Amino acid sequence: MKHIQYPTQGTCSVLIDVTADENDVIQQVFFLGGCNGNLQGISRLVEGQKIDDVISRLDGIRCGGKMTSCPDQLCQALKKLKNAPYCEE
Repeated sequence: MKHIQYPTQGTCSVLIDVTADENDVIQQVFFLGGCNGNLQGISRLVEGQKIDDVISRLDGIRCGGKMTSCPDQLCQALKKLKNAPYCEE
């Protein structure tokens, strides 16, 4: 498994905790802060998906006048997660 905690920038959520398996399939996503219902929905939709598939769909999404969004910040976290070392369970 791979796991990171990613401090977000420019969003209402402040941290994303994400785990993926050895095949780069997302296992769990938790957002700290932000719009609880929307972020639970995003988390459930991306769980079980390949990291690259999620990045290709969500990267670059903006929230209002902001240059980023929670889905975009998730993509930044997933890019880091792809390069993270595997950890033992």
